[in-house]
Amino acid sequence: MDGRGDHIFHQVCEGHDGCHEYPEYRCQDCFGTALYCKGCMLARHQESPLHRLQHWVDGHFENTSLKALGLKIQLGHRVGERCCNPAPTHNDFIVLDVHGVHSVAVNFCKCETAQSLTTQLLRVRWFPATSVNPKTAATFRLLHHFHILSFESKMSAFEYWQTLSRLSDNSGINPPKDRYVSLLRMIKEWRNLTLLKRFGRGHDPGGISATQPGSCAVLCPACPQPGKNLPQGWEDASTDKRWLYGIFVAIDANFRLARKNVSSDIVDPGLSNGWSYFVEEQEYKRFLHEAGKQPQEKSTCVSHNAVNLAETKNSRGLAATGAGTVDCSRHNFKRPCAVGDLQKGEKYVNMDFLFFSTMQFAKDLIVLNVSYDIACQWSKHLQERMVKYPSRIHINCTDKFITFLVPKFHLPAHILPCQITYSHNLIRGMGRTDGEAPERGWANINPIATSTREMGPGASRDTIDDHFGDFNWKKVTNLGVSLLRKLKTAIPERDQHQRDFHEFNDTLVAERPEEVSEWKIAVEKWEMDMSVTNPFGATTTTMTQASVRLSLSQKEAEDLERGVNHSLHSEISPTVLISTGIGIEEEQNRLRQDILALGAHPTDLQRSKIQDRTNTLKCKVDQWCQIQLLYMPSASHVRTTHNSSAAALSEEKAHKINLFLPSELKSHAPDAICDERLCRFEWELRQGQSFDALDDLRRHLLLRTHLYKFKDANIRGQRANTRAATVIGKVERHVSEAADRYRRARNALQSLHETLGEHDWQELFPVLEVEHVRGMSKGKVGQSEGNRTLSWIWKMRGVSAAGEVLTDALRIEWCKARARANRWTEEVELLLEEMRRVREFLSWHAKWWDEQADRRVGLPPAEAEGTNAYARRQAALRRNIRDAFTSMWGVFLATTTEIPPM
Repeated sequence: MDGRGDHIFHQVCEGHDGCHEYPEYRCQDCFGTALYCKGCMLARHQESPLHRLQHWVDGHFENTSLKALGLKIQLGHRVGERCCNPAPTHNDFIVLDVHGVHSVAVNFCKCETAQSLTTQLLRVRWFPATSVNPKTAATFRLLHHFHILSFESKMSAFEYWQTLSRLSDNSGINPPKDRYVSLLRMIKEWRNLTLLKRFGRGHDPGGISATQPGSCAVLCPACPQPGKNLPQGWEDASTDKRWLYGIFVAIDANFRLARKNVSSDIVDPGLSNGWSYFVEEQEYKRFLHEAGKQPQEKSTCVSHNAVNLAETKNSRGLAATGAGTVDCSRHNFKRPCAVGDLQKGEKYVNMDFLFFSTMQFAKDLIVLNVSYDIACQWSKHLQERMVKYPSRIHINCTDKFITFLVPKFHLPAHILPCQITYSHNLIRGMGRTDGEAPERGWANINPIATSTREMGPGASRDTIDDHFGDFNWKKVTNLGVSLLRKLKTAIPERDQHQRDFHEFNDTLVAERPEEVSEWKIAVEKWEMDMSVTNPFGATTTTMTQASVRLSLSQKEAEDLERGVNHSLHSEISPTVLISTGIGIEEEQNRLRQDILALGAHPTDLQRSKIQDRTNTLKCKVDQWCQIQLLYMPSASHVRTTHNSSAAALSEEKAHKINLFLPSELKSHAPDAICDERLCRFEWELRQGQSFDALDDLRRHLLLRTHLYKFKDANIRGQRANTRAATVIGKVERHVSEAADRYRRARNALQSLHETLGEHDWQELFPVLEVEHVRGMSKGKVGQSEGNRTLSWIWKMRGVSAAGEVLTDALRIEWCKARARANRWTEEVELLLEEMRRVREFLSWHAKWWDEQADRRVGLPPAEAEGTNAYARRQAALRRNIRDAFTSMWGVFLATTTEIPPM
């Protein structure tokens, strides 16, 4: 409101009874828009000294302040109480609040019982910029506001200062005094004090100096934490349950978190000193100095830049080229003492220190699952490298089961042996973990990189530590929703993949039980000892392009042998009639496809060949139709009705003539008389045709898969790629022909089943949709390796009889189908175990805070009450979160009968 509004006619102040002054001041921060006189405005703002005022003068409002009206803020006493010995501060005492920069008049108390100047400021929730003769302070409200705002918006302190400055004066006429440096200092101290307070350092009799490395990190409640959330006797769990108590960690580097070579640790020391997520800097540097001369091994997998270019990473002008980290890979938490600057690329020595440093907090665990995008290279000689490092970071690997993996998104870039050795999808006990947690976490931290790259070393580490801590805390508060969402997804996926595997397994067991038994033994042996032969690897050699051409030539020769040169005998039996009719139908379809493939401008030679085939086929159709009249007289009437005249029949194209086999006859004339034996003959032949079509379809799909793999691995150059594309095109046409042949056969069965009283045939011959025509290793559109489903064509009878070329593929797909079912089953078990861990951890943490309440003795009553109240509030918060999660999960689990109630 730019005017006085409803108060335009008020000529007397209504601040209190008996006041007769003219109302000319309005407060922007109080409730309402009432105007008061100077005296009443001062009286009303004794407890709100930072409110912003407006003065009605010359027909408009002008900004003013309580200081200009004469308000003096007395510290060290209750509001309104006189001080016997007030000490005025500097005339320009500045207080920063969320709505601007305020210049105030402050009197400190200098009475005999007066507290220190900083204490007097803190008692009114003003945080001093210095501890000696403070001239600037920020309200607790402002510091907390910036703290949360920086987490959510990634706003820098400079941007926040600019905002405060413009809120105070947006015209540039009377800008506030520059307190940006003071704001930086207060924010840094506020972050550090808040960190120490939230982790109970104020409750420890040993004080801040007793703070241990990593003790100020927000731990993952869902990860196994010995002594906090694991059941009694977990160390003695059986082999088939040991994986439930394993920890999942993921290693990665982020080169967005580079930092310029400005300032130094002496000028800008960090305040956290390795208490949270960054490792202790001096120890880290000593380690790199002692062990950093070791040469970097070159990659023997694909050309990993992280490995091969680690020594050549451009570091000009940079003190750090990025940051390395070790995360919880299932829940995306930053682990304690797991982050460090990278001086020159992603070198093993840096990542080794970070890994072994954070593993000191998991040294009691037996099962370690370690994911790294170059794990296939980094894991080599890891223990040998550890021996050369200082003993303080060693872990005992002899009593641990360590599994190295590659994140799912990065895995396809590796060579095939790595893809089947380091896959989360194939290794037992992984559930549905993908190992990509660090990549998701970088999206949260990357926006502050533009600020931290300009900071000194201490400020940069403290800022990133602070953001990691908030990131972890938000993960804690969201565990109830995230774990429940994952469980709701995992249960139906588990059921679906178990059904798929059992159907596939039952089909194969019925036809080759001994081989399936051998596959099961082999895969279970590999799961127990991954050094044995990997059952997910192929044992047959890859088809060459020459052998593929030979296979296609033989197929074409068989087609010619079956169809083009086939001659009719003078005496035709009913069986031969139907089988010959089906054969002619196939020729018609092949001719139809070849005509469509001619294009808009065929050559004379092409048209001549098509015409010759058309003439030959026309003769066969005419001969067959003449013999058909002997067995199916009604076909003549139907054909005559279908065609306008005998002349139309002779003019009709050979590939378009309806043969009116029993199935087609029934569909055109349901009442037409046809010998049931002919219907039965066609029924049997169509069933055989369906099986043959499915066999051909599976064989050509497998052939297509081999061709694409061979092309990607071996074909280079335009000429070779053109030839390969031609061969693949032929296979694609064969896939389409086989699918169409199956559909025609099934349509015939559909027409005949009522006449013959066949009712269970649809289970044997399902409808073949376009999405069903896919390779054995392909899922539906949008499905990944871990949740893909097998097309029904690979589960049908006869799949194992499709030739020796399928033996390897069947074994691999059987193993993968089993792995998918097992991983989803494990995921459900893991999620239920993690839910239990979260509840146990929160209960433990609440008890821990209860124990902190009375640890400090000898404190003044007010301080003792404060430390006790904070600890009790933190304990209550953990219990409230636990109860909310339990209630949230209980509603769903109560409806899932197979899972025991919580």
